[in-house]
Amino acid sequence: MALENLIGVTFSDKELHQLTHGIQAIREVLSGKTINLTPEQRGQYGRIANQNKLIVDKAKSYMEQHPDWVPRFVDKEEFDRDYETRQQIEAHVQMLENLSQQLIDTKTLLDYDNYANALSFYRAMRYLAGENEPGAKTVYKDMKVLFKKNSAIPLVNDREE
Repeated sequence: MALENLIGVTFSDKELHQLTHGIQAIREVLSGKTINLTPEQRGQYGRIANQNKLIVDKAKSYMEQHPDWVPRFVDKEEFDRDYETRQQIEAHVQMLENLSQQLIDTKTLLDYDNYANALSFYRAMRYLAGENEPGAKTVYKDMKVLFKKNSAIPLVNDREE
């Protein structure tokens, strides 16, 4: 009985080139404009939650309606630039996160298919080694060390990444 193949996808050389070129084009646009924070800095600055976005939006609205109420120590022009750029980035982050998740999900199914087939091959080698098929015992022993001692062959869903 053949194994169920969950996904069948390939990329041509041209498509891979286009993908790489597109990612490089994004890197070039972002070069010198984006920041890589350390994990500690991410924890320090955190993320703005939806409730806090509402506060920022409300403050912006009132600053626009009442410019004379904006404190002198608040650089309103810088606030406006940050606000606009943040909105521009957010739209693109959402698009890239969607694409990233699609790639991750596709890779997950490809990994699942590959692992299931590799386990089937291993089981076949175990059987052929038991039947003294020439060369099968060497392959079986070589692969056997990849599995934990005193455990059955792991199920596909139990595999580690």
